[in-house]
Amino acid sequence: LDETALRGAGLSTTKAQALLNVARLVVAGRLPLDDWLTGTPADEIRARLAVLRGIGPWTINYTLLRGFASMDGSLHGDAAVRRQLQALLGRADKIGADEAQAWLARFTPWRALAAAHLWAAQTP
Repeated sequence: LDETALRGAGLSTTKAQALLNVARLVVAGRLPLDDWLTGTPADEIRARLAVLRGIGPWTINYTLLRGFASMDGSLHGDAAVRRQLQALLGRADKIGADEAQAWLARFTPWRALAAAHLWAAQTP
């Protein structure tokens, strides 16, 4: 697909460009996702992804969780995680990313799972 088709599917320009960039790097062998499945440390994967334009902390941590079974990525920046944490704590004020990160830290090395449970427990 090209950028126009991705935009037509609902992706923003930035997301479409990031997706195309990642795809090109994979095809060129410069982003060896398959090789990373053989035990590449999460910190190395994180560092390689962090330099890519349009790939931020949430995308990296979610990729590590879903694609590489790394259970310690923190999804503290996710709005749904923060909203559910706010509900869990019975707070009227919004929970910021820094506070969510500090709260999730107690679940190391399972932070991503704790965040995923918060995410899945969203209330309407």
